[in-house]
Formats: sequence, C-alpha cells, structure tokens
Amino acid sequence: MKIFFGLLICSSFLFSCSNQQKSSDTTDSLKKDSTEKQSFFPVTDFIKGEIFNIKKSAINPLHYTTVNNRTDSAWLKIEQLDSVFQEFLQPEIGSENLISLFTEKSFFDQSIDAITLTYDPTAALPDSMKLTHWDVYIDPKSNKVKRIYMIKEIDKNNIIQLTWLTNKWATMVTIFTNDKGESTIKKEEKFILDF
Repeated sequence: MKIFFGLLICSSFLFSCSNQQKSSDTTDSLKKDSTEKQSFFPVTDFIKGEIFNIKKSAINPLHYTTVNNRTDSAWLKIEQLDSVFQEFLQPEIGSENLISLFTEKSFFDQSIDAITLTYDPTAALPDSMKLTHWDVYIDPKSNKVKRIYMIKEIDKNNIIQLTWLTNKWATMVTIFTNDKGESTIKKEEKFILDF
C-alpha cells in the first residue's frame, strides 16, 4: 500500500511538471504570435477621419501659404482636401508592412502632458520609402490623439513636415537643405480646420 501511494505521488509530480512545461511552451507561443501580429497606431486612418469630419462639417478650411516671407490666404475647397494631404496618406501607416522598416517607442512626456509614440527606421530605408519619421501625441486623460507629426523626404535636399493638431489646424513645411547642411524654409502652408 505504501508503495502504491509512493508511485501515485511520483506520477502526479511528473505529470504536473510535464503540464507546466506544456503550459509554458503555449504561453511563449502566444507571446510570439501577439508580437508578430503587432501593428502601429493607424495614423493614415486618423488623418482620413479628420478629413472626413471636415467634409462633413461643410466648412471650408482657411489656407495660408507663405513663400519668401510673403503670405497669401484663400479658402480651400472641400473637394481639394484629399489631394492637398495626399502626400501624407501614403504609405498606409498602421498596416503590418511597415513593422519590418520602423520601430515604435512610447513614453510619457510630462513636459507636454502627452503619451508619445515615436517611429524611426530600424535600418536604411529603401529608395521607394519617402516617409522617414513620425510621432503620435495622445492625451493621457482622454486617450485621444492631440497631435500627429510626420517627416517625408521629397528628394536629397528637400523634406516636408506635417503637423496636425486635432480638430484645429495643420501645417505643411517644406525645408531645403543645401550641400553645406544649411536649412531654409521654402514654403509653409497652414490650414485652419475649425472656427
């Protein structure tokens, strides 16, 4: 009888160790699957949603253009919104194809009271990839996006930056950098989205 109980206890112990190992393997497998299916914050969908809301409001944004310290203003037609911001709607951000090219870092920035998601290249980008960096700023209290900031390389010497302040305004700044590394603003566009 004592031998029977001894064998029963030993087999129970071995069985539980075996199950624990399988459980650990399953947990590791689930962790791998969840990281492989990671996707970035859907910036493109967010901007498209903002454009949709502007169209729905039927209020034309006020468009300021500054070139060589001279500013002109005009009402932007609702039909032009998609084409004006087209540069920042491609490539699709939020899809899984950018995970191999960029890395996401997140932190709470107390100086601006925002959770910041920062995206930078993991290595040299292919020539076809003009998007080089972007940030998403989220209000920690409301969990809503406060601001989007993006940088695209137009060519070797020119970049364009987009700053989108949710429901308020957007700016696109084109910056030229000469071969000496000196930068100048070629053009600045500001869009007042809410009145």
